[in-house]
Amino acid sequence: MNDIQSIWKNRLANRTKELSRYLKYIFNGHIVIVMVFLIGTVAYYYQEWLKTLTSDFPVAEIMAILLGLIVTYSPIYTFLEEADRVFLLPLENKLGRYFKKAILTSFLLSSYLILIGLAVLMPLYASVNQGDFSSFFPFLIILLLVKGVNMLIRWRVQYEMDYTTHLIDSFVRFVINVALLFFIFSSAHIGFTIATIGILLLLYLYFYQKTKGKGLKWEFLIQSEERKMAKFYRVANMFTDVPHLRDQIKRRKWLDWLLQSVSYQQENTFHYLYLRTFLRTGDYLGIFFRLTAIGGVLIYFINNGIAQIVIAMLFIYLTGFQLVPLWRQHQNKLWIDLYPVDVKIRENSFKWLIARVLIIQAIIYALLIMIKGNFFVGFGVLVLSGSVAVGYAYLYMMKSLRSQP
Repeated sequence: MNDIQSIWKNRLANRTKELSRYLKYIFNGHIVIVMVFLIGTVAYYYQEWLKTLTSDFPVAEIMAILLGLIVTYSPIYTFLEEADRVFLLPLENKLGRYFKKAILTSFLLSSYLILIGLAVLMPLYASVNQGDFSSFFPFLIILLLVKGVNMLIRWRVQYEMDYTTHLIDSFVRFVINVALLFFIFSSAHIGFTIATIGILLLLYLYFYQKTKGKGLKWEFLIQSEERKMAKFYRVANMFTDVPHLRDQIKRRKWLDWLLQSVSYQQENTFHYLYLRTFLRTGDYLGIFFRLTAIGGVLIYFINNGIAQIVIAMLFIYLTGFQLVPLWRQHQNKLWIDLYPVDVKIRENSFKWLIARVLIIQAIIYALLIMIKGNFFVGFGVLVLSGSVAVGYAYLYMMKSLRSQP
């Protein structure tokens, strides 16, 4: 038993050390400054928007849906490894305390999301309810209790390998959670709240009885743990090299027309390679879409022209910064060095891709502002953000790469 407890302590310590190792690169000086600016800007306009709300604003519905998503999302970190299916499988009956600690640790980590989510949404609730913040701690306690039940249900569902069961469970829990939180935030009759809590508890009893006596799905738990770390490594890889990151290739046939636009010439060898890598490998395309969407939402709903221009330039820089690892994507592949193409052409091809991606992002931001009728600011965003895109790609980026070890 002592050996099993030491396994848990070692796994927890190793995972903490691994995360800390890369988090210091993620939260470097540049990112912290940008995040502080964005959070400050969003907070300011959020406060201004709250002043325009009336008493009939559907605050209960919005809070129930958003917090319902957070409560429903209940990943459990087991820290299992590939070798465990051989060495720990015979000890499955003795691992009860190990997995209880895994559930408790996962609950504590998830509690931070609930605290942040409620802290962000509470001013919205208070603005519609005459500035009443007194319900914050009762709401927090209820959310934590509901989160705990959700995590217990999720743990029991993981005894089932059927993917459909997992999807149905997530959907059903989300519906129940939203209904329960709506009744609480809208101050509905206590009977509705009690009835919904009863349904949630019955759902736990159902899965408990259904999976009682079944063995753990070791392969699923190990793969789930690997997927969690792979997501983190993909984020970390935007800021520093992650040697053991496994590439994920996605076909994306609907984007083949972009590849076909590159003419068949020797000097376009790396044009084609980097464009294909951007479209299909890792999460580079996803980074572009996510940052463009977030920046676009901010730019569209903020009406201050200067703020719109600054946000557009910041997101252009953020996107370019997070696409830099694409340069090293093929550095360990010897066959790349066999191409009869000068290294200068390779650098120019990389600049060519990054510049065009960032210019497309600048055009999207400019169009969003012009759609609102402000053509002058839209033109300013296009010119200034386009200049940042070209300057970053052709003047700053390669110098930054050469300065890195």
